[in-house]
Amino acid sequence: MAIFLTKDSKVIVQGMTGSEGMKHTTRMLASGTTIVGGVNPKKAGQTVDFPEGQQVPVFGTVKEAMDATGADVSVVFVPPAFTKSAVVEAVDAGMPLVVVITEGIAVKDTAEFFNYAKDKGTTRIIGPNCPGIISPGASNAGIIPADIAGAGKIGLVSKSGTLTYQMMYELRDYGFTTAVGIGGDPIIGTTHIDCLEAFEADPETVAMVMIGEIGGDAEERAAKFIQEHVTKPVVGYVAGFTAPEGKTMGHAGAIVSGGAGTAAAKKEALEAAGVKVGKTPSETAELMREVMRGLGA
Repeated sequence: MAIFLTKDSKVIVQGMTGSEGMKHTTRMLASGTTIVGGVNPKKAGQTVDFPEGQQVPVFGTVKEAMDATGADVSVVFVPPAFTKSAVVEAVDAGMPLVVVITEGIAVKDTAEFFNYAKDKGTTRIIGPNCPGIISPGASNAGIIPADIAGAGKIGLVSKSGTLTYQMMYELRDYGFTTAVGIGGDPIIGTTHIDCLEAFEADPETVAMVMIGEIGGDAEERAAKFIQEHVTKPVVGYVAGFTAPEGKTMGHAGAIVSGGAGTAAAKKEALEAAGVKVGKTPSETAELMREVMRGLGA
């Protein structure tokens, strides 16, 4: 089992024929993802050749791609200025899952396409400014390297791409049902809570790792959700304990203001909800190993 992305997922790539789109489509195909099409209005009707003799058709619109292939996931690799229109097009076509890899999108654009999708009620957005989602051994939508870890019973949700990779590597001996990089922008589609809820409902996921960072109150809200709705063990890590107040750190959403959003406050909230929180990613991984040993996994 997995959440949001399975072995049956049929993926299209908006922006597939650009340099980033081509590079990562090649990597996704190599990891076993079923990529059924690309979207580029200027190259509609063409076919792109990839290694191992794989050919992927290019469609003019998302709707055309969905009608022809039954695609149910889109990965967006278009430049920031065009991302909003690309996501709106996917939402209008009724695409169930849209994974927005692009970084540097104006917050106003993200707010508009997120609310547009929310009003339509048919599309889940992951991102933007995220590494995507991988269900090891089944499918990979985004830029997460597929060879870090295999399939297992841990669910991972993270604001940080690099910390997603590190945690997958640290726990490669156990493996993952799904790892979701939700992105670190001020406004994102899928949240920690969305993933925790899905992992709680997934029979194959026995425990979860949640990686947050300074800024905002997403981790505090997740802690409240865990306390009220999650029965499976959760371990956590919060990046940014040494961050100076008032300075944006890495992600656009990672800013501490007036004492709110600090790593210490988030750690306290999570621990009050019964989450074991590590001081470093490696310590967090060790806490998860203890949990897994306790579960006999």
